[in-house]
Amino acid sequence: MTQITVWHDGSCPLCRREIAWIRRLDRRGAIRFVDAAAAEPAACPIDRAELLARFHAAEDGRLLSGAAAFAAMWRAVPLLRPLGLLFRARLPLALLEHLYRAFLRCRPRLQRAARRWEQP
Repeated sequence: MTQITVWHDGSCPLCRREIAWIRRLDRRGAIRFVDAAAAEPAACPIDRAELLARFHAAEDGRLLSGAAAFAAMWRAVPLLRPLGLLFRARLPLALLEHLYRAFLRCRPRLQRAARRWEQP
């Protein structure tokens, strides 16, 4: 079984929700989650700001970023594995990366809205 390490932004309400959902789906414990916002520098393979700017995961010792990191994480979860395998192919992965970059442009607004929803 492949071990996946995922670095996420624990201070981001969107990330917290997504990671909580993936944790529930990861019943085999194949994914190691590291909160890059709170982790010691030694737990971060690259600069913390870079880790927080884009989604990162390591699969079989290879650091992946963006859409490739999502696909690796999905491959570790049985329910999402078909998606992860689909996005291993070059063309679908390029499309997913394009969509991810569009999401990154909207992310600050979505984070602000999510923070408002969290407040009592």
